[in-house]
Amino acid sequence: MNSVGPKTETCGIAELAREFDVTTRTIRFYEDQGLITPRRAGQRRVYAPRDRVRLKLIMRGKRLGFSLDEIREIIDLYDVDPTERTQLRLLLGKIAERRAALTRQQRDIDSLLGELETLEERCSGLLEAKEERAPKVGTGG
Repeated sequence: MNSVGPKTETCGIAELAREFDVTTRTIRFYEDQGLITPRRAGQRRVYAPRDRVRLKLIMRGKRLGFSLDEIREIIDLYDVDPTERTQLRLLLGKIAERRAALTRQQRDIDSLLGELETLEERCSGLLEAKEERAPKVGTGG
């Protein structure tokens, strides 16, 4: 009987892919990038709990819009500073940068939406005026 939960045991690439709803190709790509490093048992990749945590951090970082280089920089600090203070400082800086970029994008989107609304109103008005001046098509007779 296996009393150890899936989060504390090793697993294969297919299991990890299912757990995180990604393709095995995606996981292999993260391996190629050095973000996760499974050990090998013959041809089989064996992922430890550390790989699972790193993949979870990669997925969260991507969802938040961080680049793979930024994600690597953040998660690699776990190995450098066991107190995690350096990592937390870096992460806070990255969060501030990301928030500022998203705020700029939000302002740009709001501005574009305003321009589209103005253009739509202008076009609707022009079309209405043209339709009022257009000769009416008779029913023939």
